[in-house]
Amino acid sequence: MLRKAGLMSTSVAAGLPLGLAAAQNQTDSARDALKLKVIVTGGHPGDPEYGCGGTVARYTDLGHEVVLLYLNRGDWPDQTGQDPSAVRVAEATKACEILKARPEFAGQHDGKAIVDQAHYDAFHRLLEAEQPQVVFAHWPIDNHADHRAISMLVYEAWLRMGRKFALYYYEVSNGEDTLQFAPTYYVDISHTEPRKKLACYAHASQAPDRFYNLQEMVTRMRGIESGHKHAEGYIRHVQSPDFGLPLA
Repeated sequence: MLRKAGLMSTSVAAGLPLGLAAAQNQTDSARDALKLKVIVTGGHPGDPEYGCGGTVARYTDLGHEVVLLYLNRGDWPDQTGQDPSAVRVAEATKACEILKARPEFAGQHDGKAIVDQAHYDAFHRLLEAEQPQVVFAHWPIDNHADHRAISMLVYEAWLRMGRKFALYYYEVSNGEDTLQFAPTYYVDISHTEPRKKLACYAHASQAPDRFYNLQEMVTRMRGIESGHKHAEGYIRHVQSPDFGLPLA
């Protein structure tokens, strides 16, 4: 009894009774166990925001860690005059702050994407270091070569990592870039669409008035399909783990 009394007095002095302290520790552990590392890849700064911005906001609002991984910094290696990469990186950083995500760059060049053994190896090492549970990639049937390139880099890394992370494909500028895309999953972004718009407009150098209007048409169409005001559509790879979307 004295030993129990001593333990209880110590616990009360710390501000938590024993049972509540244990419950608090279990709650913290459960929360950490449920926290996901999510990577949204894109050919250029702005692509993940336009295709998945509402979903990213839902993930981060739920406490998950999200990385926006851009293939390049928006720079053209053969362009004379001012290098636009500093502007594009600053815009991407601002967009990530709005979405509460972290920006990363894979080190390639805008319009000059390379898919070969060396770049497969480098991209695999990058994803291996992050250890994601969920990864989003461009749909591989896309008119932009940079979009197709990062889709293939993600796919190869997924195979090398034993198909252990959930793999979802997303669309951008449907009909202009992404083609033949038929979603198998939808995420309701009705409440996060305003933040998505802010993140997309953070890319002020990239004509957001034009591109966001097109993407908004897509989210409204996906919303009609799924019974929401706005939605983002995804295709899960059939061999991918079936989890990870913020549907609740």
